[in-house]
Amino acid sequence: MPASRLAAALEERAFVLPEDGRIALFRPQADEELGNLPQGRLHIIHGFKPDADTFAAQGFEVSVEAEGQYAAALVFLTRSKDMNRALVAEASARSNGPVIINGLKTDGVESLLREVRKRAKVGEVVSKAHGKLFSFSGGDFADWALNGRNAIEGGFCTAPGTFSADAPDPASVALASALPSKLPKRIADFGAGWGYLSRSILSRAGVEELHLIEAEHAALDCARVNAADSRAKFHWADATTWRPDAPLDAVIMNPPFHARRAAEPEIGRRFIASAAAVLKPSGTLWLVANRHLPYESEARARFAAVSGIHSDPRYKILAAAKPRRRRIEDRNLSQSIRSTFP
Repeated sequence: MPASRLAAALEERAFVLPEDGRIALFRPQADEELGNLPQGRLHIIHGFKPDADTFAAQGFEVSVEAEGQYAAALVFLTRSKDMNRALVAEASARSNGPVIINGLKTDGVESLLREVRKRAKVGEVVSKAHGKLFSFSGGDFADWALNGRNAIEGGFCTAPGTFSADAPDPASVALASALPSKLPKRIADFGAGWGYLSRSILSRAGVEELHLIEAEHAALDCARVNAADSRAKFHWADATTWRPDAPLDAVIMNPPFHARRAAEPEIGRRFIASAAAVLKPSGTLWLVANRHLPYESEARARFAAVSGIHSDPRYKILAAAKPRRRRIEDRNLSQSIRSTFP
């Protein structure tokens, strides 16, 4: 795990943190153990809402963006090469001391190490738990910084590192084409991403209010542009815990099913449970998923009526109606429902 690699590097003094000054941590995962670091000096920079909330609840200072200069910076690599490069560029520009990189082999840490060695002085490398940790100083990484947004086909803008940044996700395209020409008044797009589905929803007759729920801050910023409309309400939030002021008529979603590189269908199941919690008794859920994902059983447990309305070799689209609130077993979810919809 990244935690054991970081702890080992600190114990072996593979790098030495300055005794004074703030330390920036760019995108650590929520399960990262930071106990060996000086908590009062740490500033966590994170755009993923669930992880940001976890660290804030533990008492860390957390922001979406870096602020000023730091005595040192730690970068925790992501799945995206573009995002990793951008994080290194910002950490290098913001740090007056060492920059430490911590990542898995599957996140490209070895190729990144080779690239950094061409530009800067690299210190000791710690190899542990299917990854590496190394520090560097100096070097010019300005060309790795993100410069604005990407413009893609269809007049959309995306941000490097966001999901499906080069083109609309085919599953979302399939769902958009299967939706009715007229939709209910009040809708939520769970996991709205950069707004492809939301723009399609807003083009339908009948829609008076659309809530875009997205956990990745950079993607939501793009959605504000792609789905710019007075009926759109934007929420940087975790769809599994977000609750509206009043029950909704419909939820539409293409839920994520990966946690880093591992498939994690439980995320989609939690999205379905959350949809059931926010809908009116007559509400409807439209869901698209890869055919192999086992979402039908969860949908039937949460809704009285479930049917498949479209399928192809890759995707299935489900329509679920009449949520069964009394069958929600999750204690936290049940408490939230009782407090929101007495």
